[in-house]
Amino acid sequence: DGTVIRIHGTPLSDKQGFVTTYTDVTDLKQAEEELRCQNAKLIEEIEAHRRSKATIEYLVDEIKTRHNFEEIVGESDLLNHVLDQLEQVAATDSTVLLQGETGTGKELFVRAIHNLSDRKTQPLIKINCAALPRELVESELFGHEKGAFTGATEQRKGRFELADTGTIFLDEVGELPAEAQAKLLRVLQEQEFERVGGSRTIRTDVRVIAATNRDLGAEVEHGRFRSDLFYRLNVFPLTVPPLRQRRSDIPMLAEYFLARYARKLGKQFEGIASDSLSALMDYSWPGNIRELENVIERAVILSPEPLLKLMEPLDRSISEEQEASGPAPRFGTLQEAERVYINKVLTSTGWTIEGDKGAAKILGINPSTLRGRMRKLEIIKPL
Repeated sequence: DGTVIRIHGTPLSDKQGFVTTYTDVTDLKQAEEELRCQNAKLIEEIEAHRRSKATIEYLVDEIKTRHNFEEIVGESDLLNHVLDQLEQVAATDSTVLLQGETGTGKELFVRAIHNLSDRKTQPLIKINCAALPRELVESELFGHEKGAFTGATEQRKGRFELADTGTIFLDEVGELPAEAQAKLLRVLQEQEFERVGGSRTIRTDVRVIAATNRDLGAEVEHGRFRSDLFYRLNVFPLTVPPLRQRRSDIPMLAEYFLARYARKLGKQFEGIASDSLSALMDYSWPGNIRELENVIERAVILSPEPLLKLMEPLDRSISEEQEASGPAPRFGTLQEAERVYINKVLTSTGWTIEGDKGAAKILGINPSTLRGRMRKLEIIKPL
């Protein structure tokens, strides 16, 4: 009837017989069989991950051999299209405007452009415009002379001077204040500038790569970014795709980060558990590659070996809300609204301030008051 019996006999001391015991071990045998099946399935899964890992390592090496794009990992059609464009523009000196969401790895694309250009032996100078104090932006970009302002105890070269014959990367360029935008425009047009507090014109040979996660076209419409500067930067726009648009790259990226952090933490993983990989594929990744990297690092810390498992659920509330409602609207300050309106009025009058058809008359204020508001709001007439 399927019952499994274990029979055990022990001879008696006088060798005239023996004692026999009968034990029902059906449940034990079933548990052993289930364990054997689980082990076989695990071995099969590990072997599949080994084959997958070998394939991914080959593809990563192939990408690096073919493009020399360093840590840009992926093989999706969308990514390859962007990399083909990158390869074409890298050989030129054209200004590149990298656009894309936060966390897509724009700096890696900047490094790839520089390393594929004729300037690769020269410096690549990086500056985060959003991290600079407003009053020090011009000094950081263009340098200053001794005594130019309080605390300027010695002459200092700016980033553009340091990047001469090389490349400068302006990250979050949309955060630049109006005065710095005007000076940056001059550098792009004339390849020259003056240090803060100086009168000597300095010429520079710099290739400019800018990046932003803002819609600069919309920023121009709202008067927060100079239109002439936008068109100077937008010579070769390159959009870095978000991770949700290149889902086929997720396994390769996950394996890449797994190898990095496993090595860093001294752990040995054979791959990623299938249910965890499915969870990674189904998630929409609002934080893009940076979020994926953080998730894998956390999983490497928490997961037991040999297969990586996500020990914490992915936070779907943010991504689902983002997908349902779209990007959150950006509400500006009252000053920004005033700047937009004054810009529109000035544009409609051809930047005429005085007279019956001037902007001051339309706004109902004195021309001197309007000029004062323009200075305070950093409204500058386009060149």
